[in-house]
Amino acid sequence: MKRAKTTWLILAVLLLGIGVLMIVGPSTDAAEQETKKLTMGHIHNPNSPVYASLEEFTGELEERTDGVISTDIYTEGSLGGERVMLELVQNGVVDMAKVNGGVLESFYPDFSIFSLPYVFEDEEHFKKVMQSEIVKNLYKELEEVGLHGIAYYDAGARSFYTADTPIQTPEDLHGLKIRTMTNTTSIRTMELLGASPTPLPAPEVYTGLQQGVIDGAESSPIALTDANHGEVAKFFSYDEHTRIPDFLIMSEKTWDSLTPEQQQAVEESAAISSENHNARWDQLIEESIKKAEDEMGVTFNELDQAPFKELVQPLIEERREDPKIAKVLDDIAALE
Repeated sequence: MKRAKTTWLILAVLLLGIGVLMIVGPSTDAAEQETKKLTMGHIHNPNSPVYASLEEFTGELEERTDGVISTDIYTEGSLGGERVMLELVQNGVVDMAKVNGGVLESFYPDFSIFSLPYVFEDEEHFKKVMQSEIVKNLYKELEEVGLHGIAYYDAGARSFYTADTPIQTPEDLHGLKIRTMTNTTSIRTMELLGASPTPLPAPEVYTGLQQGVIDGAESSPIALTDANHGEVAKFFSYDEHTRIPDFLIMSEKTWDSLTPEQQQAVEESAAISSENHNARWDQLIEESIKKAEDEMGVTFNELDQAPFKELVQPLIEERREDPKIAKVLDDIAALE
């Protein structure tokens, strides 16, 4: 209840802020334009590399607009889970949110391709796709639902980590409650692999593992350290079933309220923070693995991905029945 009261208090402040922004302007003649105080929400704590990358983005944006645009950032899920935040962005109550690509599926079905298992052959193929016209076109389509895609942040390959049971084969997942995101593609993937999908907000995964509400979860090794999941999950298995990026999303209402110069500043600032984030990612993964092994006692194991790939093929074929998604998948495959 305390969390809910806090969230509504923050939202009330945000709504009051919207009215204030309409009348506040700069006191000098430097830009003779209204100052803009934007709002952003995300679920990460200061240990997360995404946290730092979003701070870099807002700093760049303020500098490139000579202080005309500044940003208040609401961290650690203080505005709610990612779906809630995206709804607030869609309605123009919050200006921006960083969300996992899986959440966007509920708002625009074509984004389900990012949650489909084994769509990307490897990290190089993934990066080619993310820098291609394929993703730019998907950003454009988001405008139909009141959202505007800004940039992506590498979130690595998602694999299983569990409290007590190491995963070597799909059979090891049978009967295990695995935390999954609240989108149909991720849930269906877990079902096909034989697990019991258990949707749970990201901030609740630690206590869920600790209290036995779930037996495991799936993410990159960084989750073991930036969210301390390695304290309660001792086995990490490299099945790498998905590579779901994070996306920085802006309200289309907010985007339309910016001048062309301000829009350019947003895109340039986001591109810088995204590029720097992605360049650091491999090093961050190595650091997280070392810390998880040496300080948390996590055991990492390789496995044969072939049986996992075979089990999820029905989902791929099912989604290819949609001609639009089939074309996107074909375009992705052509970039290998």
